[in-house]
Parts: sequence; C-alpha cells; structure tokens
Amino acid sequence: MGFLSSMFGRSGNQMAAPAEPQMPLPDLYNGMTLDMETPEGKRLLTGRLAGYQFGQTQLTLERLPGTFSLEIQEVGSTVVVRGISSSMAQFFLKGTIQESTRTACKLKDVRVKVITEHRNNFRLQVGIPATMYYPSDLAMENPEQCVLVDISSSGACIESEFLHAEDEVLRLKVKLMDYAPMDFLGEIIRVLEYEPGKFRYGFLFAQLKESELTELTRTLYNIQVGNRQTWVRSPDGHW
Repeated sequence: MGFLSSMFGRSGNQMAAPAEPQMPLPDLYNGMTLDMETPEGKRLLTGRLAGYQFGQTQLTLERLPGTFSLEIQEVGSTVVVRGISSSMAQFFLKGTIQESTRTACKLKDVRVKVITEHRNNFRLQVGIPATMYYPSDLAMENPEQCVLVDISSSGACIESEFLHAEDEVLRLKVKLMDYAPMDFLGEIIRVLEYEPGKFRYGFLFAQLKESELTELTRTLYNIQVGNRQTWVRSPDGHW
C-alpha cells in the first residue's frame, strides 16, 4: 500500500457544529431507509422508518427486510440520523434514544441537524447520476452507473448496485449542473450495504494539486451559494 498511501491522504479533522435552529423535518415516509450514527460519525445501525405520522418528533427505526436483530443502543444517548429524501437530497436529523430493542429503536425530540461546512472542506449534497470506471479502462468504455450522494474537495459518497471492496482504486466521473465534467482517481475507504442490493461507498480522492484543490473547492462553494461562474480544467490538469 506504499504507492496508494502516497496518493491518498486521510484526515479526520472536523469542525464543531453550532447549535441547530428549529426547522421543519424533511419529507419523511414510512419504509424509507435511514442510517443512525453517533455525533462523531460512527455507524450504529441501519433501519427503515415505521409508524411515522407527519409532524411527529418521534421516529421508530425497524429492521430492514432480510436482516437479523438490531444492536441494542444506550437509552438517553444522542444520535444522528441520516437519510435521502424522495428528491434525492441528503438530510441529517438529531435525536435522543427513547427505547432500544432487537427489533426496533425509538427516538424522541428529533429535529433537523444543520451541517455547517468549513470553506476549505466544503461538502455539497447532490444526489445525481455519476459513473465509475476501472483505472485500466483508459478509454472509459465500460461505465458503471452510480449515484453521487455528496462531494467535497477530498472525496465523495457514492451509491451503487455494484459491490466493491475497501482499498479498491477506481475512477469517478461527475458533472455538476452546467459545469464541465470532472473525473477523479480515488480509493474506496468505507463500504456499507445501505439497503439490500445497494451499497454506499466512502471514496477518497487521490491527492490533488494545490491549484486543483482550490478550483474544486471554489466550484462546490459557488454551486452552493448560487454563483454559476464556470470553471474549466486547464491544460495542466486542474479546473
């Protein structure tokens, strides 16, 4: 892994989030798949929403079809719930565990968790089609269709029906709105079976040049704030 280690730098630095303002919950529906994590981002369980009625601040996560028992969680602990709305927008909720059994986990005092991104590590929630390729496919003739869940200047979250292993190196090609297509060589650093037959991957980009990093961060930030100025890749390889 010496070669890959020189290309992929992993950093766990995170900004502390400010207190979240009260906001209406996103468009939740029974049967949707939700991930539950600690505030630090450690995955606790994945379940599906059950018994929810509009306006409630209590959520119940039950086992996914075909899965076994849920891991028992500590009552009273604070957790973060992550999901994807019907419009393919990622959302984060924060709540307190009220009850935890082998078949269900109930949360109370659920509210929207606002994710404030630092300018130098901005993460854009997108949920758009993308393609992946093996590095040996230089002509990019055998695309693997996937969904780009989110993207930052250091990596991306990808959802796919194809199974890949941790440490696998792939190439990701994306097109953000009316910006020029971009492609990144990267390494899979995390694998999660999001729901039966669908996988979520943490995809770490190979180390970008400083100029590439600056322009990519600027592009993501401009999209978020509504600036449509287009940045195109220059002859030396950056955008």
